[in-house]
Amino acid sequence: MFKKILIANRGEIACRIARTCKKMGIKTIGIYSDADSNSLHLDYMDEKVNVGPANSSNSYLNIKNIIKAAKDYKADAVHPGYGFLSENAEFSKALKKEKITFIGPSMEAIQSMGDKIISKRIAKKAGVNIIPGVDGAIKNIDLAIKAAIEIGFPVMIKASAGGGGKGMRIANNEEELKSGFQSAKNEAQKSFGDDRVFIEKFIVGPRHIEIQILADEFGNMVYLGERECSVQRRHQKVIEESPSSLVDEEMRKKMGEQALLLAKAVNYSSAGTVEFVASNDKSFYFLEMNTRLQVEHPVTELVTGIDLVEKMINISAKKPLGLTQSDIKMNGWSVEARIYAEDPIRNFAPSIGRLKKFKSPDKQNSSIRLDSGVQEGGEISMYYDPMIAKLISHGKDRDDACLKLSTALDSFFISGLETNIAFVNSVLNNKKFLSGNITTAFLDEEYPKGYSGLLKTKSKLFLISLVALAMEAIKKYRSQNLSAENCVVIINKLDFNISYQMVYNEIKNIYEFSAIFKEQSYDFSIKWGIGNPILSINMGDHTSIVQVTSDISKYRIKHAGFDIHATVRETHIYQLSKLIPKKSKNNLSKLLLSPMPGQVVKVCVQENQKVNSGDDLIILDAMKMENILKADKDAVVKKINIQEGNTVSVDQELIVFS
Repeated sequence: MFKKILIANRGEIACRIARTCKKMGIKTIGIYSDADSNSLHLDYMDEKVNVGPANSSNSYLNIKNIIKAAKDYKADAVHPGYGFLSENAEFSKALKKEKITFIGPSMEAIQSMGDKIISKRIAKKAGVNIIPGVDGAIKNIDLAIKAAIEIGFPVMIKASAGGGGKGMRIANNEEELKSGFQSAKNEAQKSFGDDRVFIEKFIVGPRHIEIQILADEFGNMVYLGERECSVQRRHQKVIEESPSSLVDEEMRKKMGEQALLLAKAVNYSSAGTVEFVASNDKSFYFLEMNTRLQVEHPVTELVTGIDLVEKMINISAKKPLGLTQSDIKMNGWSVEARIYAEDPIRNFAPSIGRLKKFKSPDKQNSSIRLDSGVQEGGEISMYYDPMIAKLISHGKDRDDACLKLSTALDSFFISGLETNIAFVNSVLNNKKFLSGNITTAFLDEEYPKGYSGLLKTKSKLFLISLVALAMEAIKKYRSQNLSAENCVVIINKLDFNISYQMVYNEIKNIYEFSAIFKEQSYDFSIKWGIGNPILSINMGDHTSIVQVTSDISKYRIKHAGFDIHATVRETHIYQLSKLIPKKSKNNLSKLLLSPMPGQVVKVCVQENQKVNSGDDLIILDAMKMENILKADKDAVVKKINIQEGNTVSVDQELIVFS
């Protein structure tokens, strides 16, 4: 067995691999860039070494520096995690040359499966169902248009060396193809050092289902059931689960057997994932094979009880798998939510800054697992992927797992920057999602205008109004000893006129309320400690966890997918405030503001140029993703305030129109 492993990654996956190494009695070496010198993952390592500047191409993708670190610190093996160099055959080859074990499949398997064009050819030959498409890389836009016409729109542009949603675009027509083709190539080049793309038919209404496999060097292979990852935004997974609500035993067996056929075709050994696109009629087609550990691997671990990282290490140490297919049992249901540093209300703009507070859910809850790569006081920079943690639940069935995860998300508080916690919680409380009838178009269909923070659940909205009322009442009680009042809670143009009485129960340390709304009485209690952003509200037999932060008499409240602001006013003050003329809003119709922090990749227009609605204006790179800012109406460019290469901040003025 290896004595020392270098973990060639950062963030939560580096922490997660280190935990298994410690369990196995293996020493670890952590690497870091200049931007990550104080990162949490280094606390999990026995030794650590700087491998370069903040830009990942000079650090986490710097093969020369990483191998030097492995040699200098006498590593027996390197675990690449996911992303970065995890599917880089040249890295595997360079390690082999230095007699250092790459914890993953062979260089040949990485090469054949890492190239999406070659992998489709191999899959077809092995008897795996494949999607219609062009056999080979598309070199320019003219050939792309020709290929798309032959296949028929809609088509998918995909990076040949890609994964993780990078270098992918859907084109429904020729204009979208022209717009997305170069961006897909640029993203592919930045993320994988390979700008080749190919085109295949886009399956309308698909479900994304993948099969986890394990294989050793002695010919033993098993599949560990499926994961469903259909809830995606810009082809990046947001919620994953195992098993899938679509897949029955017969379909699972067919998909698993096809996954193993592909693995056998390339003499695969290690953990790997074969991704399929499936339809509700249970037909399925091969997408790609990821020759690495997947971000969403915890859901498989929780339903099978198998530590995939431990198996990867043992397989690379030339130990037999020790499992047969009959050993694989799926117990219960697991759901994972990816936590991103982004602002869903601002069209998911990346959010950077310092984590002022990082309050995780109850660590004693065995049905909840948190894989995190950050800690309170840590810095989230623009250099890396915005995913900062994964929260995973395990329940007896799908409904139970979803409820447990939703409750845990209510208890997960982060401040200092924006996150998608409330948004993913809104998905978990969505009726269509809970029905299990989902496709990769779920977010587009259920959030056609994006996420506003306001949901349609009236009972939850009333509960939130009571929380706002209670927080204002507690504040007045502590400062003025007031315990009864009539007030109005204002939430997004909705008014809740409520009268209440409050008593502080010293023995139970709770605030007890009797409230009247629309001539109906409501009794509830609040348990809250000064300075704590989390409180519990008990009404009847039900207790809810709610997040509350305040600014004078305005409260930001998050619960069950809601993320809203509530204002509380005494009734007579509220009546007077309605007589005050409203301020006119600033006219921003002639400005293009940056929706996110990032770097200007390309300015697509010139001053005095006429643009039409939908035309590309500026391409921004933010956290390894290219974002095309388009004109929302016909206009003339009067002034351009930035140039290519500039770093811009949120709401920075980019273009002025006349």
